[in-house]
Amino acid sequence: MTDSVTTHHSPLTSGDTICAPATATGGALAVIRVSGPAAFSIVSTLCSLSCAAAAANTVHFTRLTAPPLCDAVSPHREIIDEVLVTVFRAPHSYTGEDSVEISCHGSTYIVRRILDLLIQNGCRMARPGEFTQRAYLNGKLDLSQAEAVADLIASTNRATHDIAISQLRGHFSSELKTLRDQLLKLTSLLELELDFSDHEDLEFADRSELLALAQKIEARITYLAQTFETGQALKQGIPVAIVGKTNVGKSTLLNQLVDDERAIVSDIHGTTRDTIEETMEINGIQFRFIDTAGLRETTDEIERIGIQRTYAAIDKARIVLWLFDAPPTAADISDMTARCSGRALLPILNKTDLHPALSSAPVPAPVPVCGRVTATTTTALPISAKHGQGISVLKSAIYQAADIPTLSSNDVIVTSARHYDALIRAHHNLQHVLDGLSINLSGDLLSEDLRLVLADLAEITGEGQITPQETLNNIFSHFCVGK
Repeated sequence: MTDSVTTHHSPLTSGDTICAPATATGGALAVIRVSGPAAFSIVSTLCSLSCAAAAANTVHFTRLTAPPLCDAVSPHREIIDEVLVTVFRAPHSYTGEDSVEISCHGSTYIVRRILDLLIQNGCRMARPGEFTQRAYLNGKLDLSQAEAVADLIASTNRATHDIAISQLRGHFSSELKTLRDQLLKLTSLLELELDFSDHEDLEFADRSELLALAQKIEARITYLAQTFETGQALKQGIPVAIVGKTNVGKSTLLNQLVDDERAIVSDIHGTTRDTIEETMEINGIQFRFIDTAGLRETTDEIERIGIQRTYAAIDKARIVLWLFDAPPTAADISDMTARCSGRALLPILNKTDLHPALSSAPVPAPVPVCGRVTATTTTALPISAKHGQGISVLKSAIYQAADIPTLSSNDVIVTSARHYDALIRAHHNLQHVLDGLSINLSGDLLSEDLRLVLADLAEITGEGQITPQETLNNIFSHFCVGK
């Protein structure tokens, strides 16, 4: 991130100086953040340090003190804590304002006492998210980067961390800027055609060139929108349903996968009546394993409800672990394959410690097709859930079946439903442009649809749309009108 960002203007950028804890309670140390025009003077009243005279981005040891509670008892100032004070000068701070961070001991009394003193001297408590809001309003972050701050704090595994870091560093914003520049070029070509059509000595881009540019933009918007499914799976955890008949070892497998006695294990058929969910991480990706009720014919109403929930879990799963302890019938294979259409179906032969000869039973197994998994006849994965045999191989198969691309902190993956909705609307409006170019629609009508595309993309970052002046500047700088 850089400091050369457009400043957003809003009445919310008031002259208040705000303060709040920046760390959770209960630790050995705590950090209290102060930001606003009076940050330096307020903090300086509580210690011997002159923040206004301190160099930017420097750390200072000092004592925080307060006036005596009663002069008759003691005329001396009360020592609150020995602290480190870090000074940040506008605009080179997180919020873009003069800011101070106070690192003190983590005692709840000390933190509360410092906050009370800050408020008594002119601060007010910050609202939730107000520091990041000020960073956005002061042009330090765009909206998508501001949302990435919350995602980074909430990240629970490597994948979600990398996605949040990528967005915070502005990779998604850079993608949108590229799209905006291309849309500006397309708009400029159309405006050039409209505004200077009476200049016979000018050559205008033909419609095939405009169509090719619009198709290039449409392809990129489509790609970004398509990453949302992967983004949601990574953010919420990839759902994996463990299904099979009663007493084949589904609950034992869940316990083995998550290394915890999470589900009740019993030889009694129909023990699991409802879904049980637990999460774990494989190769930096979070998976949500769902143990389900065993599939069988039953007259027990409660068990029947549990079986219906098993089918619902299959519908919501990205991966289905089909567990059995004997070769399935042709009817079983046909039924399970049909139910798991479009999902990764991993057939697993359990209890191989009891029946080692069954480890080569031919059953459906996954074959990747277009980022999804279909079924073909091959060998099931042999395991013994009870003894942990084959579990590491199974985990590798689960990771591969998730079909998640190798991610880095530079990858752009859409995880926000708000961003996805804006991209879908932009794609819809851009389709009107493509259709209009195909039937040689007039430039003024096409420009209106382009403005809608720009408005949709602008919602993601909070930036303004392309102005008429910007369009004209682009025309004269790139197309040499009038030389």
